[in-house]
Amino acid sequence: MILLVRPKEVKVAGIPIGGIVDVVEFTVEAGKIREFARATFTEDPRHLTRELATATHSVVTGHYRDQRDFVARLGLAIERIVVGSVSWQYSRPLLAGDRLVATRRVEADLVRESKRGPMRLVTLATEFVDQGGETALVQREVLIERPSA
Repeated sequence: MILLVRPKEVKVAGIPIGGIVDVVEFTVEAGKIREFARATFTEDPRHLTRELATATHSVVTGHYRDQRDFVARLGLAIERIVVGSVSWQYSRPLLAGDRLVATRRVEADLVRESKRGPMRLVTLATEFVDQGGETALVQREVLIERPSA
């Protein structure tokens, strides 16, 4: 007999599905583009000689966020969190001088059973809107809260 268990949606205290987790505003800086390219050993001259950000440049928003605060507001235990996946969907490349507003929302919040007990998966979607009001990219990340010991 095969038992299929559907993940169940969880109600998150304080941040419902679709609710805003945080908002970050920042400017894409040419110097930071070059630093990030060097730090990640990018050899593509477009990132070293031009002001075109690498595909994962949006992770700089993590430096502007209070990590412990948003994790606590989601009701997660920070010591049990791992990143399950991150994906980027670009409408256009990020360029030096872009002024972006990144709004992160809860897209899904599920509990799945694992061999060690219930595991929580929270999907966050961050929409990066440029100074013209257009969406430049959407970044999705899945946070996994492992079962407690």
